[in-house]
Amino acid sequence: MQAIPTGNPEQPASISLLFSYPFRIFFLSMAILGLLSIPLWVLQVSGAINLPLAMPGLFWHQHEMLFGFLSAAIAGFLLTAVCVWTQTQRTHGFLLLMLWLVWLAGRLLLMFGAEAPERLVMAVNLAFLPLVMLDAGWRIWAARQKRQLMILLILGLFWAMQIGFVTQLDFRFSYGALIMALALISIIGGRITPAFSTGWLRQQGLDATVVKTMPRLDFALLANLIALMLSLVLGWSTLTAVLALTAAVLMLVRLVGWKGWLTRTEPLLWMLHLSILWVPVSLALLAGSLLAGWPTSAWAHAAGTGAVGCLILGVIARVALGHTGRPLILPRGMVMAFFAIHLAAVVRVVTAFDGISWAAGVGISTLLWMLAYGVFLWRYTRVLASPRPDGKEG
Repeated sequence: MQAIPTGNPEQPASISLLFSYPFRIFFLSMAILGLLSIPLWVLQVSGAINLPLAMPGLFWHQHEMLFGFLSAAIAGFLLTAVCVWTQTQRTHGFLLLMLWLVWLAGRLLLMFGAEAPERLVMAVNLAFLPLVMLDAGWRIWAARQKRQLMILLILGLFWAMQIGFVTQLDFRFSYGALIMALALISIIGGRITPAFSTGWLRQQGLDATVVKTMPRLDFALLANLIALMLSLVLGWSTLTAVLALTAAVLMLVRLVGWKGWLTRTEPLLWMLHLSILWVPVSLALLAGSLLAGWPTSAWAHAAGTGAVGCLILGVIARVALGHTGRPLILPRGMVMAFFAIHLAAVVRVVTAFDGISWAAGVGISTLLWMLAYGVFLWRYTRVLASPRPDGKEG
């Protein structure tokens, strides 16, 4: 696939343009947070620095990757997509700035708020997701789009896990949030991945009817994941393992139906299929942690670094091009970034099984993660901060 630079040098970038659409400011902010927070955590846990964190280091790391990094990705994607789905005016300008400042305040309070009132830190961090759900929810309700309500349900459960996490500092809730993250991947990835693959196959003159989706299977998987989250939080180990294995099988069946191997020449598509493959891998590792004593960090990083980190990079790389009116042609270096983020996940899982020493494994995976999101920032900052080449809104 030919790779060309994106962005028109004749179109000046501007900070104000970042607040013209939700995906612009949140994708950029999310990538910056992803690039900074993991190396900062490594330096913190190794004793090289001593940040005045508002919660213990490992809890801060998990919270920021789930409710900082992932929540920004959710806001950027959902608040942009829901306006297309419902044909409503997007949140932009001052209102978008205020929403972003709530997200940013949460990040700053957790990183530097050791002396800040605990209730203030909690309140600010718990305010962001309800505002996102409110913005999306009224549009969905007004448009009577019942199909989108499942996204709000999963987001509500994700927020409930955040409440439990920040008030109890209990890993059960961060693990429950990870399962809800996989549920969001199941919904959103389950819509865009087969749809994009079908469209691309048609463009190539190939048989697009081979891509199959099964709505009943999709619903069964979501119900299974919700039950899995509840079982995991409640500590029902055997049931959790059974539900995890069942969900892994259901996800694999879906992936086989999407025929991802047919898109192997298109990075913007194989990246989506390969990223979602981390979902059944992480669920199988979860079952293994409960039944065979495998390390918990193996499934957590397969889900977090693999499914979440990889899919987000694949989605934002495509959405940022499409919504700014640019050809769906990856900028130089992004294929390398895709390989780097997947390799980061592999290294981190192998490290969990002691296949690599902790220091070496965490160091290598951190550098690979930074390479992936660093390349994104390098190639996409101007794209996100510049007008559309065609002069339209976007």
